[in-house]
Amino acid sequence: MSFKARAQKIKFKKRTLKNLFFAIAGICILIGSVTLIWLSTIQMPDFKSFEDRKVIKSTKVYDRTGEILLYDFHQDIKRTPIPFSDMGAYIKNATVAIEDSKFYQHSGIRLTSFIRAVFANLTSGKFSQGGSTITQQIIKNTILSSEKTITRKLKEWILAIKLDQSLTKEEILTIYLNEAPYGGSKYGIYEAAHSFFGKEPKDLTLAESAYIAALPKGPSHYSPYGNYRDDLEERKNLVLSRMKEINFITEQEYNQAKEENVVFLPEEKTGIRAPHFVFFVKDYLDQKYGEDVVDSAGLKVITTLDYNLQKSAEETTLKYALINEKSFKGENAGLVAIDPKTGQILTMVGSRDYFDKNIQGNFNITTAKRQPGSSFKPFVYATAFNKGYTSNTVLFDLPTEFQTTCNPSGNAQSGESQNNCYNPGNYDDKFRGPMTLRSALAQSINVPAVKLLYLAGIKDSITTARSMGITTLEDASRYGLSLVLGGGEVKLLDMVSAYGTFATEGVRHPYQSILKVEDANGITLEEYTPKESIVLPKNSALTITDILSDEQARVPTFGSHSALYFPNRDVAVKTGTTNNYKDAWIVGYTPSLVVGAWAGNNDNTPMEKKTSGLIIAPLWKEFMNYAIKNMPNEKFNKPNPVNIDTTKPVMNGIWQGGEGFFIDTISGGLATEYTPPETKELHALTNVHSILYWVNRNDPLGPAPENPYNDMQFNHWEIPIQNWWAKNSLNYTQAVMPTYYDTVHTLEKSPQVSITSPSPETLYNQSDTVIVSITNTGVYPFKKMDVLVNGTYVGSSNTTSLSFALKDLTDLRSTNELTVLVEDSVFNHSKTIGEFSVTLE
Repeated sequence: MSFKARAQKIKFKKRTLKNLFFAIAGICILIGSVTLIWLSTIQMPDFKSFEDRKVIKSTKVYDRTGEILLYDFHQDIKRTPIPFSDMGAYIKNATVAIEDSKFYQHSGIRLTSFIRAVFANLTSGKFSQGGSTITQQIIKNTILSSEKTITRKLKEWILAIKLDQSLTKEEILTIYLNEAPYGGSKYGIYEAAHSFFGKEPKDLTLAESAYIAALPKGPSHYSPYGNYRDDLEERKNLVLSRMKEINFITEQEYNQAKEENVVFLPEEKTGIRAPHFVFFVKDYLDQKYGEDVVDSAGLKVITTLDYNLQKSAEETTLKYALINEKSFKGENAGLVAIDPKTGQILTMVGSRDYFDKNIQGNFNITTAKRQPGSSFKPFVYATAFNKGYTSNTVLFDLPTEFQTTCNPSGNAQSGESQNNCYNPGNYDDKFRGPMTLRSALAQSINVPAVKLLYLAGIKDSITTARSMGITTLEDASRYGLSLVLGGGEVKLLDMVSAYGTFATEGVRHPYQSILKVEDANGITLEEYTPKESIVLPKNSALTITDILSDEQARVPTFGSHSALYFPNRDVAVKTGTTNNYKDAWIVGYTPSLVVGAWAGNNDNTPMEKKTSGLIIAPLWKEFMNYAIKNMPNEKFNKPNPVNIDTTKPVMNGIWQGGEGFFIDTISGGLATEYTPPETKELHALTNVHSILYWVNRNDPLGPAPENPYNDMQFNHWEIPIQNWWAKNSLNYTQAVMPTYYDTVHTLEKSPQVSITSPSPETLYNQSDTVIVSITNTGVYPFKKMDVLVNGTYVGSSNTTSLSFALKDLTDLRSTNELTVLVEDSVFNHSKTIGEFSVTLE
């Protein structure tokens, strides 16, 4: 390329760059001019008078009718402005440290926060980030709306700068501390100090100030009256740590304040219904929409609560909690009721009295973690039923050592700790020998339950519980075989919801507390929608229900017609008492209602050594009677019967041995292919062993283990059983296999039936009554006759009559097939087929 050409090319590039520069500069000037014009239109409010500050629109919470107001969050707003000099240094410094540590250095906004927010907003497109200086918070909380748009954010930043230029730092901090939300209707440091500690703000201790400064970030979540005191404690310590970092306090002051025992005053009574439930709902709303929206956007919340049931639940809970306090040293109680078909929470009583300071009544026990005792057992049993065990499966209730570092006698091996040995007993210190799973669960016997957990597997049992709604059992490796007796902590709300899955035959409906949420303009933000999933095989759920509603099966423990019994009603129920008697549980259900109740002490002190049947069942029974009196009398469906032909003897109630044979109960001989199910009975050759001898727990339905001694629990279970059998064998008849076969149920002795009427030669009209008559030349008398026409059942005869009248038949053909099924007195069956003709008009 020539020198001239290169010169022209360079000149062209310079001209292009120059034009581009002027274009960009022009655009910038244009944008700047528009921005300046827009900025000039923003009106500067009078920051020295907040009489015209943003009007808070109160959120209102209603029951399921939408008519009964449970709570208006701002009906009793309290705000008492005080001068800066009356606020005290501790609360000022604590607030600055946690909310805006550069408050005294910036000019309304922090540039680094501003830049970070811009990038975050551009990246997300949501414009939800905007810095968090105290000055900006004042603008956001008192002047601007809570909408999250770039325009509102820009206004916030600009107004924060203007505010910083208009007022001193002292004046800005005064405004903030007089306006900050501290929970419920409490606004400003004066109301916070008086409500929480009964003090003037300037008299607050360092620790008290740190607690109050911790609240504005989430007044509901960090409330000292809620269920998140640990979170509040952690944030209080963070406040102190920040104060120490920026030299507001010394190391010594920090340590003293961190260890100071701070006592909050009892929560003030307000015009609120169902308070535990209301704040449960508010916590949900805060998490979904943000506390700013819930506190000031004027939401209308229609909940699932049935206030009539709630009132009854509150009255009943208080009544029996006071009785328990006097009789059993259990001063508190809680109750939850849920519609299992929808998951909707109908009642929630978190204590006997929300405002009772002596029992920490504001603490919601229904969402607290407590040990459930034996009320956890159904999840383990359900897991076992999923794997093929049946309600007839037999396990031995005998003294058993389960810790393999201890010998079967319960003594630690050399070098091992005796404290690790685990040989649980039963509530009455008795052992019952062989028990079916039905009896063991209904009577709440512990040793078979621990054995069943080993067979079902801890991990799989926890998976079952989680799928049904238990949310607190996170790491399966943390738990041992004591889990089945309540060794893991759960929530009453979760337990009630999970039991609802049994009520709905394996279909899970997660609990829900909201029917509808509307904003201040009536626009629906959310509405109840059914959420269901099948999490448990139907037959497993039905089997649990069948056991828990079996009055006769539980009689040995609870007695006849106990508090668990409802005449002429299907109600399934399970109790639970922790070994240390700190918790008494009961959860029960009908097809349309599941109710759980708890009794104990919030401070975990034990009650009298009494079972849940005495402590908590009366409370649950009284509420249950009230709740179901106007409900339909629904019946539980029955589980499928066990197929004894394909089920191992030990899995189907035969504990005497694992080599099964069938006999005919009428002839006493070995069953044959002609022996009917009604007279077929399973027996086993007497060869008594632990179930681990006959069943591989990793493949329960598969072949027996080749070497059962490989199972680490085998000797621990086997030795007690062999010792028991040596002492008790004479009390049981030894099974002997018959040497002959069933002679009653044979092909030759089955009913020999002939149809004598109708005759195939006779032609009937559609309106005629057709008489079916048969003859039986069999050995045994006729018992029952079923009649089918063209494959459709039309009726039966259960008398000794050998005739049946066919009337009002429909869908007839010109030639119709007539089928007659006959059963004789010993359950022999036969079938014969004929036909009859009809004139079709």
